[in-house]
Amino acid sequence: MSMADSRRWLRRARRAFVRLQQFRPLHVPDAPAQVASDPWPGDAACGARLVKGELDVAGTARALRPGGWNQFNDQAMLRAAAHGFTWLRDLHALGTDAARGRARTLVSDWIATQHTDPLAERPDVIGARIAAWLGHYDFFAASADDAFRQRLMSRTAADAAAVAAALPVEELDQRALTALKGLIAAAVALPEHAALLTRALRFLPQEIARQILPDGCHVERSPAVQLAALRDLIEIRSLLQSINATQPAPLGSAIERMVPALRSLRHGDGGLALFNGSKEDSPASIDLVLAQAGRGGRPLPALTDAGFYRLAAGRSVLIVDAGVPAPRGLDRFAHAGTLSLELSVGRERLVVNCGAAPAASEAWRDALRATAAHSTLVIADVNSSELAPDGLRRRPEKVEVERQEASGAHWLETSHDGWSKPFGAIHRRRLYMAESGEDIRGEDAIEAPIPQAFTIRFHLHPGVTASLQQDSEAALLRLPSGAGWRLRAEGARMTLEESIYLGNNEARRAEQVVLTGYADGPQQVKWAVSKVG
Repeated sequence: MSMADSRRWLRRARRAFVRLQQFRPLHVPDAPAQVASDPWPGDAACGARLVKGELDVAGTARALRPGGWNQFNDQAMLRAAAHGFTWLRDLHALGTDAARGRARTLVSDWIATQHTDPLAERPDVIGARIAAWLGHYDFFAASADDAFRQRLMSRTAADAAAVAAALPVEELDQRALTALKGLIAAAVALPEHAALLTRALRFLPQEIARQILPDGCHVERSPAVQLAALRDLIEIRSLLQSINATQPAPLGSAIERMVPALRSLRHGDGGLALFNGSKEDSPASIDLVLAQAGRGGRPLPALTDAGFYRLAAGRSVLIVDAGVPAPRGLDRFAHAGTLSLELSVGRERLVVNCGAAPAASEAWRDALRATAAHSTLVIADVNSSELAPDGLRRRPEKVEVERQEASGAHWLETSHDGWSKPFGAIHRRRLYMAESGEDIRGEDAIEAPIPQAFTIRFHLHPGVTASLQQDSEAALLRLPSGAGWRLRAEGARMTLEESIYLGNNEARRAEQVVLTGYADGPQQVKWAVSKVG
């Protein structure tokens, strides 16, 4: 038996023991010893939909009603969200008696149900559920009857014991932090169960060391996961502070490093860049996370461990994914978007990636994970990484980057070998941004033993209008503010095609400028984006 098999066997044995213990009477109070409120605001509009029986997860809706817990046939992310109860913050944001009643009914019904979905017992889902129940206790439970509160606290204690038994969790990504957060929340609420806190603090430092890279970026290389992981660590710190517990040194250090990394992955409008399963998110909610972190730090020009590069000059911000995809087992949200870029001007986005639908059907998820859904080059309509339901298979193994800056101007030379196996090809992308930020130039080239057909795509934000000019050798791009930018290219045919944007929860029609190269034509395209007037 291998070491990994031994760990899995021990973990299963601990879980089985905990399940047996659940049939014994648990001596728990009918109220938490201390209530630590959820620090993140909910969405009242989503709360109103929940009252009517509909849950929205990352733009995908499903029914959520009493008695329906074992009838889910949705994608795993939707099911995990339903069982995780983070949506209680939306009902809390609505704040009506109907919202409180709905919360209490759904919690009571969930506790009374014999669950058949294994996701309900996954450690991160339990952790999210514990944190949500305790974080909104004053809203839906404090005024409930004694029997309800006793059932709630008994289930919380049993769930916390299950998480403790499952450590270290099999989910090696950000979800492990969510599991630990829930365990620590339970320890704060149930101080007589001191072993819960001891066990959480045993595993927290090693999770932080494994998940947070030296440059402060989360190992999953997703701006959305970066935000979620920072939220979890801020909550953990707050919970430990509430009981004057000694904080592991890596906790404060990780938060301090993650703040400038998160700032580096924001555009001028305050939203997130759309890489690896991310949506824009609310700038106000991101600001709140940064304020709660209590750390300064300006955006960094390079996150070298993660492979993100930020070129900023004047009012322009260019963010480039020039890193090797996240390692296997940590690539659940990974896209085939190596060397893709996004460009914003002030508070307006100009060139974007298409976004993500992480809770949608597999077909939708894969369409948005594909290389063609990113502002980069695609060879023969083949993805630069091979998509799999749980991550990536074939992928770039070597991504090279050289960055220079002089007198406020930026140069970035990059390459990746994602197409080396199917075509023996290397994609090279060179970028330049002038000191003014109003002159951006690029060059895409393919090095391959046999010339290849290819396309280079510039997906445009839905607010941008585009029109071809100069016999289709240039495209005029007009921002909502009226400012004009011109995209020119040589070495490929330029066309204007339809695109789609899922940077927010609603799919929106958009356009894309497509540069098409042929196997019998040049394997190099030069292009430029410059401000008009």
